[in-house]
Amino acid sequence: MKIVLMADNRKTELLVNFCIAYKTFLTKHQLISVYSTAKYLKTAVGIDVSGLNVDYMGGIEQLASRAEFNEIDCVIYLRDAESESEVAASDLLKTCDSNNIPYATNLATAEILIIAIGNGDLDYRDWIKDTKGS
Repeated sequence: MKIVLMADNRKTELLVNFCIAYKTFLTKHQLISVYSTAKYLKTAVGIDVSGLNVDYMGGIEQLASRAEFNEIDCVIYLRDAESESEVAASDLLKTCDSNNIPYATNLATAEILIIAIGNGDLDYRDWIKDTKGS
């Protein structure tokens, strides 16, 4: 699975703690983020995360484009409900909605998503990619 890991500034430490808790699970998957978050997760958690070499907004646009073509399987984006940056991520989340790509925006749904992946509940994503690629 290709999993996007992102967080608003005030939720970055929560994302780090989440990744520490699920490190063994996450290392079995391809992880993607914007460059600064990827670098931070590599340092703080010790997991391999592919970083997009663009600024935050460019990263959101690239991820939305990848979602449009089913090149990602799920998104964990821990959002700060008090933040004004909601607009930036809305394109990514709208694209996920349009393409039936599951996403989590808080810790509770992130844990549910990880458990679902572990149980094989998102294996349909492989079928979608195979069908659209043919």
